[in-house]
Amino acid sequence: MAHSIEWIRFRFQQQRPHNVSETTPLLSPSSRNSPVRTQKSAGLSNQRIIIPNNGKFPRNSEKLMKSYLSNKIRTTKYTFINFLPKNIFEQFYRFANIYFLFLALLNWVPFIGVFQKEITMLPLIIVMSTTAIKDGVEDYKRYRFDKKINQAKTKVFDWKQRQYVKKCWKDVQVGDFVQLSCNEIIPADMLLLHSSEQNGICHIETFNLDGETNLKQRLAVKGFTNPHSSFEPETFNCTITCENPNNDLNKFEGIMENPENKIGFNKDSLLLRGCTIRNTKVIVGIVIYAGHETKAMLNNNGPRYKRSKLERRMNTNVLCSVVLMVMMCFLGALGHSIWVGTFPSWPPFEPPDSNGSFMSAAVSGCYMFLTMVILLQVFIPISLYVSIEVVKLGQIFFIHNDIDLYDESTNTRVQCRALNITEDLGQIQYIFSDKTGTLTENRMAFRRCTIIGTEFRHAENTRRLSTQRGLVSFDEEGPLLQSTDYVTNIQSTMPHPKQKRVMSMQHSQGIHSQQKFTVFKNGQQSGMNCDSFSTQKVAFNSPIEKEIIPDESLLNRIQDAVVHMDTWTRLKDSTGLESACIIDFFLALTLCNTVMVSTATQPRQRVLSSPLSKTSTNSQEKLQQLFQKLKLTRTSSISTPNQSDSDEPGHFCNKTSLSSEVSPTSSYSAETVTDDAVSRSDLINNVHEMAISVDREDHSILEEADKNQSNLEFCYEAESPDEAALVHAARAYNFTLWSRTPNQVTVKLPQGDLLTFEVLHTLAFDSTRKRMSVIVKHPLTEEIIMYTKGADSAIMDLLAVSAKEEKHRQITLETQKCLDTYANDGLRTLCIAKKVLSTNEYKKWADLRHEAETSIDHREAMILETTLRLETDLQLLGATGIEDRLQDGVPETIEALREAGILIWVLTGDKQETAVNIAYACKLLNSKDFIFTLNNESQETCESSLDCIVDKMRMYKEVNSTTSNVPMDFAPVSSVLKPSFGLVIDGKTLSVIFHGNLQKKFLDLVKCCQSVLCCRCTPLQKSIMVKLVRDHLNVMTLAIGDGANDVSMIQAADVGVGIFGQEGMQAVMASDFLISHFKHLKKLLLVHGHWCYTRLSNMTIYFFYKNVAYVNLLFWYQFFCGFTGTTMIDYWLMIFFNLFFTSLPPLLCGILDKDISAGLLLEFPELYKSGQQSAVSNLCIFGINMMDAFYQSLVCFFIPYFTYHDSNIDVFTFGIPMNTLSVFTILAHLAIETKTWTWLHWSSIIGSITFYFLVTLVYCAKCVICNPPSNPYWIMQRQMTDPLFYLICLITPVLALLPRYLFRSLQGTLFTSCIFKARQLDKLDWEKCIRTIKQWKGLYTSENDTSSSTGSADQSPIENVNHPRLMSSNYDPQFISSSPVGRTKMQNSTNSV
Repeated sequence: MAHSIEWIRFRFQQQRPHNVSETTPLLSPSSRNSPVRTQKSAGLSNQRIIIPNNGKFPRNSEKLMKSYLSNKIRTTKYTFINFLPKNIFEQFYRFANIYFLFLALLNWVPFIGVFQKEITMLPLIIVMSTTAIKDGVEDYKRYRFDKKINQAKTKVFDWKQRQYVKKCWKDVQVGDFVQLSCNEIIPADMLLLHSSEQNGICHIETFNLDGETNLKQRLAVKGFTNPHSSFEPETFNCTITCENPNNDLNKFEGIMENPENKIGFNKDSLLLRGCTIRNTKVIVGIVIYAGHETKAMLNNNGPRYKRSKLERRMNTNVLCSVVLMVMMCFLGALGHSIWVGTFPSWPPFEPPDSNGSFMSAAVSGCYMFLTMVILLQVFIPISLYVSIEVVKLGQIFFIHNDIDLYDESTNTRVQCRALNITEDLGQIQYIFSDKTGTLTENRMAFRRCTIIGTEFRHAENTRRLSTQRGLVSFDEEGPLLQSTDYVTNIQSTMPHPKQKRVMSMQHSQGIHSQQKFTVFKNGQQSGMNCDSFSTQKVAFNSPIEKEIIPDESLLNRIQDAVVHMDTWTRLKDSTGLESACIIDFFLALTLCNTVMVSTATQPRQRVLSSPLSKTSTNSQEKLQQLFQKLKLTRTSSISTPNQSDSDEPGHFCNKTSLSSEVSPTSSYSAETVTDDAVSRSDLINNVHEMAISVDREDHSILEEADKNQSNLEFCYEAESPDEAALVHAARAYNFTLWSRTPNQVTVKLPQGDLLTFEVLHTLAFDSTRKRMSVIVKHPLTEEIIMYTKGADSAIMDLLAVSAKEEKHRQITLETQKCLDTYANDGLRTLCIAKKVLSTNEYKKWADLRHEAETSIDHREAMILETTLRLETDLQLLGATGIEDRLQDGVPETIEALREAGILIWVLTGDKQETAVNIAYACKLLNSKDFIFTLNNESQETCESSLDCIVDKMRMYKEVNSTTSNVPMDFAPVSSVLKPSFGLVIDGKTLSVIFHGNLQKKFLDLVKCCQSVLCCRCTPLQKSIMVKLVRDHLNVMTLAIGDGANDVSMIQAADVGVGIFGQEGMQAVMASDFLISHFKHLKKLLLVHGHWCYTRLSNMTIYFFYKNVAYVNLLFWYQFFCGFTGTTMIDYWLMIFFNLFFTSLPPLLCGILDKDISAGLLLEFPELYKSGQQSAVSNLCIFGINMMDAFYQSLVCFFIPYFTYHDSNIDVFTFGIPMNTLSVFTILAHLAIETKTWTWLHWSSIIGSITFYFLVTLVYCAKCVICNPPSNPYWIMQRQMTDPLFYLICLITPVLALLPRYLFRSLQGTLFTSCIFKARQLDKLDWEKCIRTIKQWKGLYTSENDTSSSTGSADQSPIENVNHPRLMSSNYDPQFISSSPVGRTKMQNSTNSV
């Protein structure tokens, strides 16, 4: 929480010595030996010393450098030596593998073994081998990628050869000097020492690190090298002390020192591994961290592992199966003891031990217990875990290739980064969403502004935005089409939209695979020429942001103000004040930012020279001499840089240019004007003649320059959309940002003149201050001015309190009214202010700032204190209103999610008024809802407010429960959209709740709310809210966001979804799923989430059923063999039963089965509630399936038993028919549960049965001594010649499955639910389907009512809708709320409530 200005000032004064003047530097000699000074900072408590590798330091320093890690990376988990033991050890972390290993080893114990010892190991070996192969293939891919990176080449200084030589990345060491060119990737974390650009500036692109494509500036450490000459590593004699390696990307401190000097540096001089050099020809840096000690590698934790809710519930099912198996084993042991006790003496088949004694009945029962454990081990399906992994991969494949989740404009599709929680998408109960960039487009469009209390509405621009809302194309990669014929040709050859999207998806490689690293060929990077760098899309330059229609009244005032540019800062009357404030307002929009200027044809190539630089030097010198003599009040439109600076990049004008040398406010006395009237007249005539001659000489050059200037189109590369919107707005009023360097900013004025401002300091934006400031020196007035922009809450409290000037207070009040209006309209607001600094005031502050920037201890805190010290007593210029429009489909998505029973929270840092209006626009809040607002700053008030709101909710619920009894299954629109509760709360109130132990009351309140809107939230508060709801309410949560401030919230939720938006990929890199737009969340949850959950739940329950039904055959047989643990089925056939005969069909059902079509799932979001309620997978369903498995095993055992009773068949002849009919029964059971049949389903079931007969026939024909002493020779062949075998295989499955079939038939008739209704609807033809949807949605009207309703029902858009089974996922159910009948019923229902 930010401290007050008074506290900061008090702390700042307390840290300074009391006996020094105000001008004493922070690190004066008298204070350097203070106790505070001698203490080491926290950041440098663990230090790393870097000694340059240039041969100037002692040899023992090389040992120190080699003790640090090399730059070689290895992201693989295994090596060739440790792969087998390490993988086996990791697989035994899974309890099931330990369980089966224990059973396999148990079979080797004498008196216990049931099956052949070697055979019992086979299932475990197959499962673990499959997992090991999968892990090995994935690790080999990582090895190949590591090898490609390690063998990449870069230039490293070799002090023995005294030149830069090419080395592999893996050979780079800490302390090496590395030279990089434009578009090369940084091989290690380096400290920037030299840059070919002026002032030691270097531009980097951090896309490989955080996904952001905008350029960022880094500055070389100053004071040790000559920036105007080439860098010589052999002359570098400094040592570097910095903090030890850590993963904090936003923090870095260190000291560079030599025997003569010492200076500190920070993260602004750090080049991170993986970033790309842009717009800079050559840079030199020294390696600070290498390899796995780099910040990028320390932040690379790999894919996160999460356990799904279904997996946790499956552990309960496993526990129940173990308990059931133990009971059966105990029953078998008890039965064996009783059976052995029935013999008058010991059984003849049990031999005595070496001493001639026999085993007691109790000991024999204990051994039999272990034998039964081995016999019934298949109770827990060993192949289930592998099958789940295969099914999840198949589900992810279909999600990834869903064409409706593909975004053609960005060439991205949904991506899954967490491979084991797909089924959680179908059980979400709470959604926590960011607003900016998630619900909105994060494409800021300038809408309105107010200047010194006067509002300019920009009505034409508002109409433009409303017109472009549905028409604008977001394809920014190419120019707009100009020719109508060309458009016609394109349309005639363009494929169908669906086909086009499929073609685009086929060429899409995903954002990670496309731009992970620059392509390496033969160890070298391709395309490293800065001039040949391909054009990239520049963010925040869409037509919506660029094409602004200016307000006519404001444009006229600007034109009037420009006329008085000579005295606009001196006028005292109201007209002069207004003109000066207007000019200052737009100058602040242009100057107070970090926007980079580049051309539209080459977005990564910065503008290097003025279009007018082609004028001859002689002509410029002549004009400069004339204008200096005249001392004109209007600046020249011709740039006049010095000869020495003319070749420096980024200069249109220079500090020594004409615009900065001429003082327009210089005046002469009346006497001087009178005395020199004649000479002045002659001088003017001479100037006129010389100007004409100059014009004749360079007329063609100037004409060409003007033409180029008019045709030149800039691209503004901004770090945030707000900055880009304001710069584009200023350009719409002809205040054009022309060029930017670290020390200068050139602005083109409306009359065509160029002003070059000297940038003295830039006070960057931070979340504590919520504002940004830039200090410049005005080229006309020589004044030092600080322009500030920021949130109204941060600016309004810093305004100068002037009791004498009533007009300033009036301006503040009018501006505040406009801010409230903008917020009510859902606009983002920014305040613009300025402050004029005197030379002495600035000099004092600059000294403090310099000492803070060069300090070693507590640098960041001291820099913040100096910033807060200056940003006071501001003069308010105006405010802006920027529109961040909703993304397409957001209202429909939120409405559908609410109907699905999902509670939606929006957590944003915006103002409450803005957030509330956006919430209404996106249908998060409804006008008929009961909305409670909670804004309290004290614990007592907050607690009483919570109690009062909860009491009101309870009273309403009691009344509502007695007056409304609407069924929930497919209720009409009027009942679905009935009024509900909503809550609006701000960040201050949340802080009171968290610190005042009011969480329980707060949770009691939010449990009753359908939607919650939290305003002014910090990133920490977002994550706390998610954890609070997730842990205390025990619900499934999903968090979705697009920016770095959403990372903590995304990581705290059960499912994290990142949006590939305008703010980089920090959220994407921390998320489990990646989507392009918020509207894709609708199908991802309602369709794919429902399918994944239903498929996987049915498959896991089927696996438990299958194994229990099969292993119980062995258990029933124990009652007829004295519980001796013998089997009637050959063990090889038992192994093949799980591995081959019944494995493929459930896998295909887990991947392809669809209980309800996608169209109906989108049409009826209520169907999603089945996943929230765990209707498919719960303990009751599990128990019913276990009972059914016991029943089917009884039928499958006793029908063959009574059929062959009193016959002379052997045990395997009895077991083969039982094994065959159990395969039929179990596969037929799956056929009953399958909802969607494809040729793959038919092929898998028929193929499994065919494969069973083929394997069994071959086994019985060839395997005579495979499993001694048993002999299955020719048993299956003899059975297939017996008609009784076929009769048994036909009758037994029918009788076994008859109860399940009757239950499923009656379930759709007597116990109907919305799920079964939807399945029935899927089977109807198109006309019946439409009529049924109308009835369920409350839109159906009879024929008698058709005339009275003016044909509204006949004209309903539902008539044009395709059959739900054929509907695409883009099907829009808007017709439900658009029908007049539906709206009438909804209103009546609401009034009755």
